[in-house]
Amino acid sequence: MTAVRLDHTATLLDNGKVLVVGGSGDGTLASAELYNPSTGTFSATGSMTAARWDHTATLLGNGKVLVAGGIGSILHASAELYDPATGTFSSVGSMANGRSSHTATLLPNGKVLVAGGGGDSGFLASAELYDPSTGTFSATGSMTTARRDHTATLLGNGKVLVAGGSGELGTTSSAELYDPAAGTFSPTGRMGDARLSHTATLLDNGKVLVAGGEGRIGGILASAELYDPSTGTFSAAGNMAAVRQDHTATLLDNGKVLVVGGLGILIIHTSAELYDPSTGTFSAAGNMATARQDYTATSLPNNKVLVAGGIDDLRIHASAELYDPATTLGSNR
Repeated sequence: MTAVRLDHTATLLDNGKVLVVGGSGDGTLASAELYNPSTGTFSATGSMTAARWDHTATLLGNGKVLVAGGIGSILHASAELYDPATGTFSSVGSMANGRSSHTATLLPNGKVLVAGGGGDSGFLASAELYDPSTGTFSATGSMTTARRDHTATLLGNGKVLVAGGSGELGTTSSAELYDPAAGTFSPTGRMGDARLSHTATLLDNGKVLVAGGEGRIGGILASAELYDPSTGTFSAAGNMAAVRQDHTATLLDNGKVLVVGGLGILIIHTSAELYDPSTGTFSAAGNMATARQDYTATSLPNNKVLVAGGIDDLRIHASAELYDPATTLGSNR
């Protein structure tokens, strides 16, 4: 990349390029860049109006990208839009609350649900909706539990599963569902393990794979579980080969899930593994060329996965690499 970055975002655009935005590197970054899969190179694009890390970036139905919240010189309530046609960012309406470690989920109606996170006064239960047609945020129902470092997953039925995270009472195993039709959250089944900084991946069968994260007393987890929307319950889904938090989990075209990197016990991982829904098991999937935590992983149209940036024990990275399901990780680009 053109800059070292961690806690940045990476968003696949409709034109097949990947927009990499912000993060922390040589200070908090406002810069952005584009990865072109056809050339395997990064190039600079317009910068944000505000430097930020620990923000969200969401591809909208109109092809623009909504960047919201995060940490800069202040905790941001501001948001902006990236327009691929012009390569520039422009400010849009601000959220009611400054937020970091929140989630932003594109809903079937084209709006974006922004939920939870850390605010100026602590953990947030509030949620708001961004409407692309007006460029403004408006309040929606609050979560039943204040949380940050949680996950939010759009289900096949149009509802959003919010799971885990850290709140006023510590790391939680609770989960809840947001119903866009009603604009409300309601509790659903609890996870078997309390966890934060975990991953949640929608599988082709409609279930959600939740994996790893930090547990209730600070231990890092290898466990995984499945959420079944038809029953509203979680069930055990085996263990990863390694404990991981701040890792990524990416659904591949073959229906398997690629789990990569992250923090382990006294180590930042180079290792990767695959979850196979047909067997309910994890298996080794090669190693990255570089150990990474707080990086991004983006599924490309060619079925490869772009892994970019992050940090290891010694430094923040500008490097990137590609995972090819036909081979293994470690193709440095």
